[in-house]
Amino acid sequence: MHVMKVTSPPLLPILRSENQARLLTALLLSPGREFTITELAEEIDASLSTVTREVQRAERAGIVTTRQLGRTKLVITNNSSVLFGPLAELLLVSFGPAVVAGEELADIGGMEAAFIFGSWAARYAGEVGAAPQDLDILVIGSPDRDLVYTAADRIERRIGRPVQVTVRSPSQWANPGKDPFLQEIRKRPLVPLELAGAEGD
Repeated sequence: MHVMKVTSPPLLPILRSENQARLLTALLLSPGREFTITELAEEIDASLSTVTREVQRAERAGIVTTRQLGRTKLVITNNSSVLFGPLAELLLVSFGPAVVAGEELADIGGMEAAFIFGSWAARYAGEVGAAPQDLDILVIGSPDRDLVYTAADRIERRIGRPVQVTVRSPSQWANPGKDPFLQEIRKRPLVPLELAGAEGD
């Protein structure tokens, strides 16, 4: 019998798996929002059966609650759990930067895309290594840089670690041949940020 090995996420090795970490991040960083199992599966890119198992584990631990609405199961964070505050804080500083950065950059015009790169992206992609000490963000477009750097300050305050932002034009991104920086980071993991609401989407 073949048993699939479940590996702990390098960003937060105390958790049992990447799926568990991403599910809890989606739920605990959106307290008050009810998710369907299908929405959670799409959010963390996992199967419905995997999400169902992880939700059952979280419910047994008292971290989430569920209710039935017709045939649909709705899942929401149990904010009254003694585990909620400490666990949400751990997830915020580990998996949360992608969520926080996307939120803070979303309303800035002139952005075509944004990515996290560097050590945080490598750990997020599953590469084992030292815990990231900062967050590196690449912005593609022609946004107001003052707005971008102000957003970076807000991200830094929320996640509790330094944030560095690099801006490149769409043409530089499309043709990185003369930019050693872009050539190098294209070889490494990149985590795209959701910029819902940003102009140029």
